[in-house]
Amino acid sequence: MSQTVLLTGGTGTIGRRLTQLLQEKGYAVSLLSRSAKPVPGVTVYTWDIKKGIIDPKAIETADYIIHLAGAGIADERWTDARKQEIIESRTQSTALLATALASHKHHVKAFVSSSAIGYYGGDSGDRPQVETSPAGTDFMAQVVRLWERSADQVAALGIRTVKIRTGVVLTMEGGALPKIAQPIKLGVGAPLGSGQQYMSWIHVDDICRMYMQALEDSSWQGVYNGVAPGPVTNESLTKQIAGILHKPLFMPNIPAFGIKLLFGEMAIAVLGSSNVLNKRIKEETTFRYGFPNLTDALQDLLR
Repeated sequence: MSQTVLLTGGTGTIGRRLTQLLQEKGYAVSLLSRSAKPVPGVTVYTWDIKKGIIDPKAIETADYIIHLAGAGIADERWTDARKQEIIESRTQSTALLATALASHKHHVKAFVSSSAIGYYGGDSGDRPQVETSPAGTDFMAQVVRLWERSADQVAALGIRTVKIRTGVVLTMEGGALPKIAQPIKLGVGAPLGSGQQYMSWIHVDDICRMYMQALEDSSWQGVYNGVAPGPVTNESLTKQIAGILHKPLFMPNIPAFGIKLLFGEMAIAVLGSSNVLNKRIKEETTFRYGFPNLTDALQDLLR
């Protein structure tokens, strides 16, 4: 009988691709969703995070849990209410899963929680960051610290817990890449701010396969940086996209003050520098990247 992976956030960009790859590998996939709307090929269970309600069958039937749920960091301006929502969507959902695991009979073998390289702060400059580097002090770092602490509630139940600090996921289905590629396609692309800020990226298939290996390999435990081997600068990324699309780059860099005016505090998500390294993945696991270098990743996604 196939093993069942319970996914939260399964209708998001990563969740949809992860569902496909899990099913291709022979797993049964079930989703926790706010609506009972059917999704082809998967079992949908409902939960209400605010009310603390979860269908116990979701927990009872799962062999593994991958927890991706959380309000998008860069979807809306960071008002105080939005910041609260970003934090609570992560911490309350994780706490609800921990409570359900503590109070229902289950056979869950591993819990893999999404996390983010924002742990090191939205702008950690060009200093390389590894899993043991200290947390940042800004809003993004605060979100991730609370998020990871909530996942520790599951670890405290004796369930093997893995936290993957995910970098900028490259996919044409959403996120950063289509937003960067679109103006380049129109001939008005340009690096953002100085263009020298580092971006720690990963191809969507690689991050999904990383989650899957974290399920299957019992040596995985604790925190891993879910990034490709070579962080790149914003300018380098922009030039490589333009090269693959055969488009010129003749516009001046988009000034940082304009981006700050447009996005407010959230501008750090595009102007901040993150030079995050995959130290534990490289040194402690057998994980093999399908797209270890940016050119291959971009060619796969943009063509």
